[in-house]
Amino acid sequence: MMKAIVLHHPGDASALSYEDVPTPTVKPGWSLLKIKGFGINRSEIFTRNGWSPSVHLPRILGIEGVGVIADTTDPARLPVGRRAISLMGGLGREFDGSYAEYALIPNAQLYPVTTKLSWAELAAVPETWFTAYGSLVNLRLTAQDDLLIRGATSGVGVAAAKLANALGVHEVIGSTRNLAKTASLQTVGVASVVADVAGKLQAQAPIADKILELVGPATLTDSLRVLRPGGICCVTGELGGVWSADFYPISALPTGGYLTAFRSEGVSEAKVQDLLALIDAHHLAVAPRKTFTLADTAAAQAALDAPDSFGKVVVLV
Repeated sequence: MMKAIVLHHPGDASALSYEDVPTPTVKPGWSLLKIKGFGINRSEIFTRNGWSPSVHLPRILGIEGVGVIADTTDPARLPVGRRAISLMGGLGREFDGSYAEYALIPNAQLYPVTTKLSWAELAAVPETWFTAYGSLVNLRLTAQDDLLIRGATSGVGVAAAKLANALGVHEVIGSTRNLAKTASLQTVGVASVVADVAGKLQAQAPIADKILELVGPATLTDSLRVLRPGGICCVTGELGGVWSADFYPISALPTGGYLTAFRSEGVSEAKVQDLLALIDAHHLAVAPRKTFTLADTAAAQAALDAPDSFGKVVVLV
């Protein structure tokens, strides 16, 4: 048996049940990862709230995790004891995820890594930093770009600010609904902060060449309003809790503007290792803002969902 966090029915954080469940056993094409840590993600809170109809309960949540191979059906690539990470691809949604001492994961979705990061640091990386990295690649950043991060105080927003500075953009601009977080944003490389009031940026003219839209469809049209001609906006997050947008592209997009999106697809061992190499080369601070134990996963979700939340929340197993 193992300890796990099981969601039997939708609800608030108290719906997450800490209990004993059978430890999974390997099957062809799958290996067992001993979980050392995992990050908390908004999508898991959405699922807990009952906003993910495709997820059938009961389910062990957790769309990302880091740990070591405990049992394997691919000893050449995934030998026992090898450090590895996993993210997305149905983890915690189509099959049981990382909110547990062990997770059974398809071999193709396990990525062996070489890194000097601690477990807490590594646990903060997979979904958050890979999402930020992939989004910035989609934006085709240049040294002349002013980058606006809509939803900059989120975990992905903080990672994107650090990565964008490492990649050498001209200036990082961050939006927030709470200007009391301005100093915190500045510490992670946000040069200027724009207030977001009731879904409207307090800016009257285009201010950005590139925009990373993390709030999502709820604010997309307003974000496009401040995109300079010829700029690119990448829709990545759905922090606003809205999943579709109704807008007229000809009037919403600036002249020559481009709209793209990022999903956590196309993950590969090489891309993950490239990201870790970038983090190492620029000595980027990836440590989470808060850490919790597995038994306190409900409190970890509550911390991420709190009004004063900033950056990444991690559970160490």
